[in-house]
Amino acid sequence: MSDRQSPPERELNHAGSVVDKAIEYMIGEDLSELAIASALLGGAMGLLTRVLPDAVVIQILQNAIKSIETGAMSSASEKDHNGEA
Repeated sequence: MSDRQSPPERELNHAGSVVDKAIEYMIGEDLSELAIASALLGGAMGLLTRVLPDAVVIQILQNAIKSIETGAMSSASEKDHNGEA
């Protein structure tokens, strides 16, 4: 994998902070949480499908599904992860 596919922690934290600020802004604009999350997910999926093979995107989605099924996402939502999943 290239550096673009596996960003250093500092870059990931910076990107996460930018996303957090965008979320705060959209909440301030009185957009619904569902609209915000759907837009962010759609944008992320669009970017991933442009830079990764379909099989890798599918694996990412399968990992996300497993995290939801095991409750890992529920416990993660209680903490501030600066955009990290």
